[in-house]
Amino acid sequence: MLKVEFHCHTWFSSDSRIAPAALVVNARKKGIDRLVVTDHNTILGAKAAQVLDPEMVIIGEEVLTQRGELLAAFVQEEVPPHLPPLEAVKRLKQQGAFISVSHPFDWQRSGWSKAELLDLLPHLDAIEVFNSRSLHRGVNEHAARFAREYGAAGTVGSDAHLLWEVGRSTMTMPEFSSADELREAIRVSMIQAELSPLWVHFGSTFARLINGIVGGK
Repeated sequence: MLKVEFHCHTWFSSDSRIAPAALVVNARKKGIDRLVVTDHNTILGAKAAQVLDPEMVIIGEEVLTQRGELLAAFVQEEVPPHLPPLEAVKRLKQQGAFISVSHPFDWQRSGWSKAELLDLLPHLDAIEVFNSRSLHRGVNEHAARFAREYGAAGTVGSDAHLLWEVGRSTMTMPEFSSADELREAIRVSMIQAELSPLWVHFGSTFARLINGIVGGK
């Protein structure tokens, strides 16, 4: 069985100051077996981390569409932001990526409407049913209910922008080495999920400020 962190960031995201090397070391210390690095609209951080630990690190991306955000794993080519949702999904599907949706009902962070999600659902592999950074527990509960009602698989993630957050929410599942195997494994996964405190958002604000001055790395 593998312990999987499905949603985390490096300093290639404007709101994080985590170096890829520090992320890898921290994940190892916390017993994480697979780490999906999902920087905003780039795969550069994931690539840098994967060089350091090719077995543990999976290249992912959090893609901002014209509506909400997609959360992809096993990404081979970067997908640019601000595309129509179905166009972004199409580009991810063409490379065989596993496609989830970030914090789907979190209105404070590019949330989707139920109608939009229902239109998108046939093209998705999962939706994120728990995000540790959601300020309101209700948005996670809403996502979990939606997944149960419509038979969607669920991902959970720490959405870590600070090293301390890594491993807050993980999934334990059978071994997998591809997007197709992940689609099967996630259906029998066990979830450990915990909300992060409010102050982590101030950490992201600070990171955004520093990155604006010195650059992301």
